[in-house]
Amino acid sequence: MRSKGSAFVVLVAIAVVVFVLVYAGITLTSNLGKSQAEVNSEDAAKKINKIYKDIVVTAADPIKGQVDLDPVAVADSLPDISKFPISVENTTELFVEIFSSPEKAGPGIDGWLNEVATEFNLSKPVVNGKPVSVKIRNIASGTATDYITSGKYVPDAFTPSNELWGAMVKEYGVKAEIVSKRLTGNVTGVVTRKAKYDELVEKYGSLNVKTLTDAISNNELAMGYTDPFASSTGLNFLITALETFDSSDLLSEKAVQGFEKFQANVPFTASTTIQMRDAAKSGMLDAFVLEYQTYVNAADMKSGYVFTPFGVRHDSPLYALGNLPKEKLEIIKKFAAFVEQDPYQQLADKKGFNGLNDYQSELDVVDSSLLPSAQKLWKEKKDGNKPVAAVFVADVSGSMDGEPLHRLKESLLTGQKYLGRDNSIGFVSYSTDVAINLPIGKYDLNQQSMFVGAINSLEASGNTATFDGIVVAMKMLHDEMAVNPDVKPLIFVLSDGETNVGHSLDDIRELIKAFKIPVYTIGYNANIQALQSISSINEAASINADTDDVVYKIGQLLNVQM
Repeated sequence: MRSKGSAFVVLVAIAVVVFVLVYAGITLTSNLGKSQAEVNSEDAAKKINKIYKDIVVTAADPIKGQVDLDPVAVADSLPDISKFPISVENTTELFVEIFSSPEKAGPGIDGWLNEVATEFNLSKPVVNGKPVSVKIRNIASGTATDYITSGKYVPDAFTPSNELWGAMVKEYGVKAEIVSKRLTGNVTGVVTRKAKYDELVEKYGSLNVKTLTDAISNNELAMGYTDPFASSTGLNFLITALETFDSSDLLSEKAVQGFEKFQANVPFTASTTIQMRDAAKSGMLDAFVLEYQTYVNAADMKSGYVFTPFGVRHDSPLYALGNLPKEKLEIIKKFAAFVEQDPYQQLADKKGFNGLNDYQSELDVVDSSLLPSAQKLWKEKKDGNKPVAAVFVADVSGSMDGEPLHRLKESLLTGQKYLGRDNSIGFVSYSTDVAINLPIGKYDLNQQSMFVGAINSLEASGNTATFDGIVVAMKMLHDEMAVNPDVKPLIFVLSDGETNVGHSLDDIRELIKAFKIPVYTIGYNANIQALQSISSINEAASINADTDDVVYKIGQLLNVQM
């Protein structure tokens, strides 16, 4: 016969077993019918609430500022031209300066034009009995076009990647005389993973821009392309895609509707080709745009991807700009003839140029007046009519005092003009603690005024709790998405240094992954590896800008993303 003590122990054991079974049953049934993503999202929400409670967060009183309604003056935001390197110096007093796209005036394998220009100068050319030479400046075609069309800095000549930029320059009223339609041959295209390429060819019969846009519109292909305001390949792809929807009118209602459907299924628009290639390496993209010269020089590309050319050729045309003296025009013509000689074209062959010479453009001649309108259309429709909710996170620690904070304010005050009225904006600043300077709200005139006021009120002091600031921004966006689930969330972090207080990257890395919020980072005079690491989690860009060019770079970034 059992004692009363033994019976009590048995009853307690039974009660514990029953409790465990009931708790397990509740836990199990609470997750029935939920995907792993939903469960992870719930876990992330619990974790962010827990971390948020550990952070000292204050709500700043809203302050209205004076809103400048004038459009962005591109010339005012552009840095001094010295920010863009001279890749070949002139060797004589009489010379011409040429803006050249980076794939031929860059370092190493991308330095073909530099080598030819150096040889030209060494050949001691003469015009009207005077020794002459050329100076080459390495600058992206879209940025070069901004300098030229704004009048901020106009060189003697311009060799962009393709003729679309020449047409754009003319459209803005700059005289541009074409001296050579082709310095060296190149094309742009879409590179597609081999397995996906075979799958699409089996379904569509062949792969071209028309079948690519159909596949993307049908959500069968995850493809990325680059900013058509800055990238030659991005502008070419935009024009080519619009042409597939309506070849008779790139801006017709039919073309716009087709583009909206297509763009709604584009997961990624990159600021640069490098950013896009990094996204491809992560496995996010099935396909992306690239020039053939880059493709053939990348061993990892040729083995696993198939190249499909599209659009206008990238043959590096050469333009003389403005009303040049006859002697300068003669130098440009002499240089073009020198470049086209066999030895220098053979050198181009070795650098990856002059491939796919049989490719002919599928595009008809594009009316130059349509190019700015096409860029504007892209800006309006790039998010597929899905509004953006963005939180700006500004470092106001002591190290930002002085010129860095001044430039941060200037860059945001200029950049805010790129923010569309359909978007929602919030603002956070941080040092040792975090302040919510402006809760997320629709970017109407009132919100814009408070955004400007919040920027103007910033003062620098204290330590640097960068990841606490990011957590607060994520919490704000998480709450916003609970109310407006269709918004596209973004975070922009502006900082100059490493975190030295608060939470770490390891504390929040999984949160960033779970919430899938891209975190764009802008470093001021710094190489902030931690910020670069966090930007890479969800395929965002990390910009390392100094105080001279951060205004322009932030403007470009916001133009693409907002």
